[in-house]
Amino acid sequence: MEYDYREMTDKELVERAKASDQLAYRAIYEKHEKTVRARITGYFRWRADVDDVVSESFQKFFSKLDSFDTSRELIPWLITIANRTALDHLESIHREDEKKENILRKSTEAPDDSSDILSDVSPEDEIINSQEHERLMGFLKELDPKYGEVMKKYMVEELEYEEISKQLNLPLNTVRTRIRRGKEKLAEMMTRGEIL
Repeated sequence: MEYDYREMTDKELVERAKASDQLAYRAIYEKHEKTVRARITGYFRWRADVDDVVSESFQKFFSKLDSFDTSRELIPWLITIANRTALDHLESIHREDEKKENILRKSTEAPDDSSDILSDVSPEDEIINSQEHERLMGFLKELDPKYGEVMKKYMVEELEYEEISKQLNLPLNTVRTRIRRGKEKLAEMMTRGEIL
């Protein structure tokens, strides 16, 4: 049986994709790639970064497709994933920039002593590697519990602020504040490359 994927609704495409229909995956990507790209393009200076985030966002989306409730709208969920992926990518760029600044500063302060440079950079190098997820989980565990619990639901479970508010029985503004402060503390910890 042949399907006209261009005429399918998002719900139909997701159901086909859940049934391992590779053409449905492609149709979802082609239908929504421009929307995702437009949403995150303003975050970055370079197209390569945008390409990376778009690709990674769809990878995350497809990896969680089995848990997607087809009674919900697809676009808000996909955009949420894209925004969080963009944030992660921006933090990675920020860490990389700081690492370069540290190298330049160390080289001007002590040009003949490269051992100091290596010792300062290596913890950050360890973060930006294949074990980044495991390290992130470690950092989340080391956060003050009032931030850690909220950040885990936001960054790992990818819940909306409103859902976190309901699950933890917290005012919405408290959730927003804790996520903002949690991001700041997490960025500090990840930049230093050590658990506090």
